[in-house]
Amino acid sequence: MKQILILSAIAVSLTFASGCSSSPETATTNRTATTNTTANTATTNSAAMNTAAPKSDDTPAAVKAVFPDAQSFTTQHKDIPADKIASIEKDTSSKVPDKDHHSYLAFSTTGGARKQIGAATIVKVGGKDVVVVYDNKDGSPVVKEVRAEGVSAPFLAQFAGKGHDNDLLLGADIKASGANETQAKAITEAVRVDVLTMQALYGSAHKH
Repeated sequence: MKQILILSAIAVSLTFASGCSSSPETATTNRTATTNTTANTATTNSAAMNTAAPKSDDTPAAVKAVFPDAQSFTTQHKDIPADKIASIEKDTSSKVPDKDHHSYLAFSTTGGARKQIGAATIVKVGGKDVVVVYDNKDGSPVVKEVRAEGVSAPFLAQFAGKGHDNDLLLGADIKASGANETQAKAITEAVRVDVLTMQALYGSAHKH
């Protein structure tokens, strides 16, 4: 009877030992599954970071309308040096509105190459946005066109081709041409200040 009890106890003991231990194959499988799950989670998190929403484009709609073929825009911020501000204000008898000058550069991509196709600024005149579009002539910015909603087109057309060598004075090389006299004067002065600012920041040295 004692022999039977001892054998039974040994059998029960072996059964629990077997139940609590894992085979080498099972342990390896569990470790592999855990590793794969961790790797997959890391890959998913990395992909989420890479597909994060890009920064919003702060280019004004009025500027984008000028360059319908542009694929991208860059906002350029430049501080106008104090001596340049003093010179511009002396030449124009007008105040430079802000020493932090903003310009918007338009780019297109052709054949994998990114190329600048133009630049524009916005000047505020009586609460109205006036878009000044620039070309480059002999290393200096010149006005390509000026746009302003609700302003006489013949008046605005007179700015085309003008640069820092032009007086840009109302009544001289610029006429009101259907625009309100007060508004025409304010726009002319604002564009004149911006043209001289663009020349100071981006233009080549004067040769005269």
